[in-house]
Amino acid sequence: MTTEGNPPLGFRIYLIITLAYWAFTLTDGAIHMLVVLHFHHLGFSPIAIAFLFLFYEIFGILTNAVGGWIASRIGLNRTMIIGGILQVFALGMLAMDPLWLTVPYVMTAMALSGIAKDLNKMSAKAGVKLVTPKGADAESRLFKWAAVLTGSKNTLKGAGFFLGALLLQLWGFQMTLAALAATLLLVYLIAWLVLPGSMGMSKSKAKISQIFANSREINLLSAARFFLFGSRDVWFVVGLPVFLQSVVGWNHVFVGSFLALWVVCYGFVQAAAPLLFRGERHPSGGTARNVAFLLALFPAGIALALESGFDPATALVAGLAAFGIVFAINSSVHSYLILSYSDNDKVAMNVGFYYSANAAGRLTGTLLSGWVFQTQGLSGCLWWSTGFVLCAALLSVLLPNKAVEGG
Repeated sequence: MTTEGNPPLGFRIYLIITLAYWAFTLTDGAIHMLVVLHFHHLGFSPIAIAFLFLFYEIFGILTNAVGGWIASRIGLNRTMIIGGILQVFALGMLAMDPLWLTVPYVMTAMALSGIAKDLNKMSAKAGVKLVTPKGADAESRLFKWAAVLTGSKNTLKGAGFFLGALLLQLWGFQMTLAALAATLLLVYLIAWLVLPGSMGMSKSKAKISQIFANSREINLLSAARFFLFGSRDVWFVVGLPVFLQSVVGWNHVFVGSFLALWVVCYGFVQAAAPLLFRGERHPSGGTARNVAFLLALFPAGIALALESGFDPATALVAGLAAFGIVFAINSSVHSYLILSYSDNDKVAMNVGFYYSANAAGRLTGTLLSGWVFQTQGLSGCLWWSTGFVLCAALLSVLLPNKAVEGG
């Protein structure tokens, strides 16, 4: 399957892509928890630990920018396999002699992991478009399959947090990383043998200059995605966990478990989002707009509750639950729309461009989270989050309400 002129590949290939993506996602969550806990135990400062992930995010943005172009030339199956093998290398690097684990060395390993993660994500999500059978219910099925893949990814990443912490306790740092690397290598060798070789390869060789030559709908949706994920990370990454520890009084384990549970539940909501659209069968640009405006109410409401003297633990737990549900629905709608707006011949490049904006939003939100929390407190982070969500909503007003012709 190479283009929109060929028949879709069907559920069997979708299942293989999903299972490989699940295995990768477990290691992605685990490697994060392993690095944070192990290097904290070694006495690294919080700032030093944060820098270990800097290249992970930066290289993720760059990978998304060019990954779709690479996939359009060599095929989505190959970029997916390359991503899996790079993750095996990253895990193997960290499993080496502890004397090698300097900050530059670990940053390099995490850079490989960031490249691997976004090659894998772009390949898996673009692949869903190609394997969805055509027919009267094609858009409904595309929404369901995209939602399950996206939601299960986030649930399994949360599970990976627990897996990494558990295996670190049972086996230690090096042994855990070696076991994860060996398992993932086996999974991707199997995927390499069974996935079609030319899946996602463009009929015409795309030029590197075409990376940013996307349609108006793709540009608008990507910009909305930037602000949507910036709105989450501007308070979730630094401000929220620090506030829960320093003000609410939770310990490290309680904070980490709560945030991991939030990610797992968030993934379940994403996967279940199609159940909310039985009447209209699949969402539209108007859906993204309405859900985004609704989402803006929650960070603003939490900020007002904190400023009014409500119990911070109650306000945050209840507010975060509500924010997570609506955010997950909005994210699931976006994940469907990027596929719906793309034709098969350009889906890899469009998805890569879109997730580059997603990664840039995460990085921007992460950087702002520390600065805003330090200067304006958690309420300031929440008001910034509200502003970011409103930007996403206003951009979504311009999205079309129907599938784009040819998409």
